[in-house]
Amino acid sequence: MANIIAIVGRPNVGKSTFFNRLVEKRQAIMDNESGVTRDRHYGYGQWTGKHFTVIDTGGYVTGSDDVFEGAIRGQVVEAMNEASVILFMTDCHDGLTDLDKDFAKVVRGLKKPVYIVANKADTAEWSYQSHEFYGLGIGDVFPMSASNGSGTGEILDEVVKHFEDDGIEDPDGDIPRIAILGRPNAGKSSFVNALLGKERTIVTDVAGTTRDSINTHYKLFGKDFILTDTAGIRKKSKVHEDIEFYSVMRALQSLQDSDVCIIMIDATRGLEAQDMNLISLALKYKKGIMLMVNKWDLIEKETNTMKQFVEEIDEKLGQLTWIPKMFTSVTEKKRIFQAIELAVKVHENRHRKVTTSQLNDAILPEIERYPPPAIKGKYVKIKYITQLPTASPTIAFFCNLPQYIKAPYEAYLENKIREHFDFEGTPIKLVFRKK
Repeated sequence: MANIIAIVGRPNVGKSTFFNRLVEKRQAIMDNESGVTRDRHYGYGQWTGKHFTVIDTGGYVTGSDDVFEGAIRGQVVEAMNEASVILFMTDCHDGLTDLDKDFAKVVRGLKKPVYIVANKADTAEWSYQSHEFYGLGIGDVFPMSASNGSGTGEILDEVVKHFEDDGIEDPDGDIPRIAILGRPNAGKSSFVNALLGKERTIVTDVAGTTRDSINTHYKLFGKDFILTDTAGIRKKSKVHEDIEFYSVMRALQSLQDSDVCIIMIDATRGLEAQDMNLISLALKYKKGIMLMVNKWDLIEKETNTMKQFVEEIDEKLGQLTWIPKMFTSVTEKKRIFQAIELAVKVHENRHRKVTTSQLNDAILPEIERYPPPAIKGKYVKIKYITQLPTASPTIAFFCNLPQYIKAPYEAYLENKIREHFDFEGTPIKLVFRKK
């Protein structure tokens, strides 16, 4: 059985704080507002040489008609089904509540080890108060403080006894990451759910439903990769809530951590300034990029509708027309797998290595046909070309006067490289060195 710990309980008892402590990083968003966490959130930790996965969940509320709380309950049940050990978290300051009692009925039916974690037991007095949780009739109660870490060792000592093997230190280490980014309500979470065939992330018509970046393992075409669903990104001037601010920061961090960025565009709105900002950021960090034009089913079609749409996008992209586009309808599941196939191809292009002989055989004749323009009566002579061993494609040109290579000629060289070699969807950096 996998080493998986699920942290569950009612809202605002400190589950995300405890999660962050176990994974030893501020991975989940924390706030005093109730119901900040909505989707299942995964991280990795270790204790006494045992490596494990931790699942953070939203607060479980029964008897509510709220659209989010109903979806959160489904996410919590999924997490408990996955887990090998369940940590039922309560709050010493609030004591035993009706919500705790209702949730205990759900937990009691599980045939898995369950431990009650009485949080906010910062003093001996509050620790003594934790004894009332034995009244739930579930199992041992462990007083602890997620904020300062006291009592966590005792809990983990018990939990790791249920793990038969040592686990894997970093299961995500070498797996390619695909981040799905875009404006709120573009269809990012629906896309992930459609690929998986289940409700991995909560989807509603309310903009800003996804608050944190949610990683999901996915396998297609015999390849493993991680899909990251992110919060919708809007202009700073329109972000007023602290939670949305942190959501956006997490999304931008996911962009930096990714290998390929799928920029999702709402077909009914077209390519907007905020989408261009995301493309600029992906370029800055040298990530693979593709555009996924979603909600294509809502567009009235004529003979050249798609062609015209592409032309409009290319006009805004300028020299970035090497960014591939895919037109999809997530609700109708049209071309969603082709979109992932394209993302995988972009990832392969980003790691493409072209030999020095191939580069010189292809590009030196192009340079001979159209050499760099002379400056101040001096001629630039490019002698040979090679690809440098970097994370994203970097091509080095060795020449006598590298300082005289100007931007227009650099653009010409890049275009010729793209004509001869498949670097679709990946930025190319050109460097000029003296030889």
